[in-house]
Amino acid sequence: MPAPLAATAEPHRDCPLCPRLHGFIAAWRAKEPSWHNAPVPSFLPPEGEAAVRLLVVGLAPGLRGANRTGRPFTGDYAGDLLYGTLGRFGFARGQFQARPDDGLELVGTAITNAVRCVPPENKPVGAEIATCRRFLVPTIDRFPRLEAIVTLGTIAHQSTVRALGERVAAHPFRHGAQQGIGAVTLFPSYHCSRYNTNTGRLTEAMFVEVFRAVRDHLDRGTAGPLELPRGAM
Repeated sequence: MPAPLAATAEPHRDCPLCPRLHGFIAAWRAKEPSWHNAPVPSFLPPEGEAAVRLLVVGLAPGLRGANRTGRPFTGDYAGDLLYGTLGRFGFARGQFQARPDDGLELVGTAITNAVRCVPPENKPVGAEIATCRRFLVPTIDRFPRLEAIVTLGTIAHQSTVRALGERVAAHPFRHGAQQGIGAVTLFPSYHCSRYNTNTGRLTEAMFVEVFRAVRDHLDRGTAGPLELPRGAM
């Protein structure tokens, strides 16, 4: 029997839970039938769930990025910066060519989005973020060795904190911070969007430093998950 909806990490291709997003995707299926135009599944390493120690949580698929290609952060500028940085620190191997068949593989890392369907103007509403958390919770739970989560932007960070059962007020978004929740450490970062880099909110050096901190954290914890007190900063 299929798993109950609340325990399913990946939404159905025709997931109807958010009517606005469902309708938006339907319209784009008619316009661009060759595109993915569906909830974008998490990107996993070839070794599977048990190998994942780092999870990257983005906001939502880009219209002409992941919504087109079907792979998170693939097809737009954000992916160039993200995958280049992952490769620099050993979290990915192969050459990123902005298409899902480029052969790039993740290493001990998984990538997902807080909202799995593309929203109009890249802006999901609160109800859609809350609804899609029913997939984020089991996504986090599916990785038994998870030690670090990079949250890209305020919405992704807040939804991840809630998915972990904590209060947002106790774990506010702050770029470059490290926040412990149980055995997992959150590493918030400004989203690697072209808008953020063009405006100077996020520089490549700032983004690199976030993943350098993650690399250092995981290298220190190779003997096992790092246990941190709940709510520690």
